[in-house]
This record gives sequence, C-alpha cells and structure tokens, in this order.
Amino acid sequence: MIKSYTSLKPKTIVYQGKTNKDHEIVIRYPMKTDSAEMLRYINTLSKEQTFILFQGEQLTIKEETAYLRSLLNKMKKGNAMMLLVFYHNQLIGESNVEMRDKATKHEGSFGISIAREFRNEGIGKILIQVTLDEAKKTLSNIRIMTLGCFANNPLAYELYKKFNFIEYGKLPKGILHKGTYIDHIFMYKQAQ
Repeated sequence: MIKSYTSLKPKTIVYQGKTNKDHEIVIRYPMKTDSAEMLRYINTLSKEQTFILFQGEQLTIKEETAYLRSLLNKMKKGNAMMLLVFYHNQLIGESNVEMRDKATKHEGSFGISIAREFRNEGIGKILIQVTLDEAKKTLSNIRIMTLGCFANNPLAYELYKKFNFIEYGKLPKGILHKGTYIDHIFMYKQAQ
C-alpha cells in the first residue's frame, strides 16, 4: 500500500508495508525530533564501515541536529528530500536526494543506506522506487539523478542498474574502504 503526497510535510508517510521477511515498515519524511535516532543510525553504520562515506567517524548530537535542520530548510525550498525507514520506532534505512546549484541545479545527488540486520529483505528496492517517485513530485528542477557506488559492492551496483542507472565513470582508488583503496563508480539516470 503506497500513499504519495505532493508536499514535504514532516512525518508524512509515503509507504507502509511488509518486507520479504514480514517486517512491517513505514517510510516517511523526517521531522525535527528525529535527530537522536538519526545520530544512532549513522554512528552505527559508520562503526560498521559499510558502503557509505562515513568510515568510523562518530558524529555528535549537535552535528546531527545541525545537519537535520539544514536539510529540512533545503526541503522547504525544494532543493532536497529525505525519506526515513522505520521498523517500529527504530530507524533502519534512509535515502536522500540533494540538488546541486548554479549551472548544475538540475542534478540531484542520490544516497541510500540500510541497517545491517535489515539488509536482503527488499527494503532497498522499495526505498529506491519510493525515492524516485517522490523526487519527481517534489524536486521541480530535477532532470538527472547521480550516485556514487563502491566498486566492491556488486549487490548495490546491480540494484542500481535494475533502476536504469548507467555507469558513466570510475575514479580509480577513489574510496578508502576498511584500509584499502577501491574504485569509486559514478552512475546516473534521467529523472524526468
């Protein structure tokens, strides 16, 4: 059951349903009071050194609150969007699209992450689809969506390809992941 809305109202639910393992999830827009749960989530992923740019760094509540405040302001202006995935009251995934500026203001940079214990349940696939749909509705300037993918993450790479993302470049040894330099793959898709 997907409910879509045309506004970025905090706490607006855009999806409710079950994962492949029958976990009941809710995908919604963030609200100001989410910063503590977002902090727990990002610091956990960073400690894991998963396929995100945070590789062990730990943020403070002050930093996460400032980030969320800035993002909510960008969302009000139509320059960004974020979706949070919850299982009960636990944040288990998130996605965002942030618009670039000036001559590249039609380009949205896409990111996604899922908590370790909830991977391989189909959440990533659901979240990508909902994010693409919401981006078309809420980001009026978006024409191209771009992302970066760790070369040692073939599952993500193949999933992005299923959503018609196309590889357009590779920066050799562009990522330092768990002490090893790996290639950073860049992908894009037409958003409109």
